[in-house]
Amino acid sequence: MDRNTNLSKLEEKERVWDLVIIGGGASGLGVALDALSRGLSVVLCEKADFAQGTSSRSTKLVHGGVRYLAQGEIGLVFEALKERGRLLNNAPHLTENQPFIIPIYSFFDRWKYSIGLKIYDWMAGRLRLGKSRFISRKVTINRLPQIKTEGLRGGIVYHDGQFDDARLALAIAQTCDAMGGCILNHVPVSDVTKNSQGKVDGVSVKDSVSGKKYRIKAKAVVNATGVFADKILRMDQPGIGKTIQPSQGIHLVMDRSFLGGQDALMIPATSDGRVLFAVPWQDKLVVGTTDTLREKAKMEPRPLAKEISFILDTARLYLKEAPTREDVLSVFAGLRPLAAPKEGSMKTKEISRSHKIIVSDSGLITLTGGKWTTFRKMGEDTVEAVGKVIGVKLNPSTSMDIRLHGYSESLELSHWRSYGSEAERLREMVKENPSLNKRLHEKYPYTEAEVVWAVREEMAMKVEDVLSRRMRVLILDAKAAISMAPRVAELMAGELGKDTAWTAAELEDFNKLANKYVIDSL
Repeated sequence: MDRNTNLSKLEEKERVWDLVIIGGGASGLGVALDALSRGLSVVLCEKADFAQGTSSRSTKLVHGGVRYLAQGEIGLVFEALKERGRLLNNAPHLTENQPFIIPIYSFFDRWKYSIGLKIYDWMAGRLRLGKSRFISRKVTINRLPQIKTEGLRGGIVYHDGQFDDARLALAIAQTCDAMGGCILNHVPVSDVTKNSQGKVDGVSVKDSVSGKKYRIKAKAVVNATGVFADKILRMDQPGIGKTIQPSQGIHLVMDRSFLGGQDALMIPATSDGRVLFAVPWQDKLVVGTTDTLREKAKMEPRPLAKEISFILDTARLYLKEAPTREDVLSVFAGLRPLAAPKEGSMKTKEISRSHKIIVSDSGLITLTGGKWTTFRKMGEDTVEAVGKVIGVKLNPSTSMDIRLHGYSESLELSHWRSYGSEAERLREMVKENPSLNKRLHEKYPYTEAEVVWAVREEMAMKVEDVLSRRMRVLILDAKAAISMAPRVAELMAGELGKDTAWTAAELEDFNKLANKYVIDSL
């Protein structure tokens, strides 16, 4: 992906694109992938970095939604299970089959969850990842060595998918780029433009890096900005009411020894009626999540003290060694873009996780709600709406069969797995310049070569882009990320042709951000 090449496409002033997409998270990238699969010309503009918001702060699960099954959202679960299977097939380098264990403490629980998960298996059909089954107390303890054993009768194993959310977003962006899409990060939209009939006909944007402004003409515009959707809607209709209700979910990251084994723990009923996951991920343990309504959408939401306490207190009920604040390596928060409920109904369980497509009088198409697992189907449905808005019969969607960038059937055993087929090119780069094989931190496998690669091949423009989303260190261990930042900034400056003033400013920005992930500061 070459950012300058894509920016140069915006210089073609008379060009009218089929579609402009605002937002480079799961939703926007899903729309781009599907539109390109039908032969449409596409520009995607992300104001920050790909998946910088909610889309890089998930529980790292590609799942059908056991919780939604319990709530009776059968259609949503069917759809998500199909999409889960397709995603694992199309991006094996970024996804995997993750076994989960629900600890069982009563005969009633064994009966209830066994039946529910058998239905879950059946709904997945041929895309099922594995059979759910009851396991004995002894086997449960062997597989979850740190589980509390008092009152434990056994466990139920079931299977769901796991993934690297930010790297998946990047792979979709790279796939779209290779398909001819003009995919851009750090290009915020300043206005939605209209023709003399009051119909949307494009956007005005500004490149945050150079400061240059562009006017992009298009037949249709899709607003896929997640929790920020209302901001774009107000460009179209000033004074419009609130359509999005942000709901915050936080996660704590700690050493995986707190759980032990290869299996994930699923706690199906917490004190607030939610589920809680403790999932091994990238040699750490990700524990979450919460569901806390927030008034305003922010790019960097702050975890609340009560959310941190809730997760730690719940984990202590199930784990032999009770985790404390001192054990938390990183804490991160994301905001779910839920459709705003009717007046007076503000419980998050009443707000649907299914996606919704809104077409305004001006023709602006807005995609809200949804979840990572169904990103492709959300894109397909949205592109169908694009066809209606521009009055054209579109080619059928073929996005369900597209193998994502880096697809490989021979997977790396190291952390380079996420590069898929590109790992060989990385190795060649290191051979040409062996000094780049130096580690950035003694505890982590990431090398200087990966910083250079992120700039040259993956549109990384800021230190945060590298340490949070190309490598996942900020999410995994905030203090380690802070210690790695000076060398990362230095390498990036060399690649981007930046001076020491840029390096100093980047480090100041990154340290300010990274401290929000350190639990001591909360």
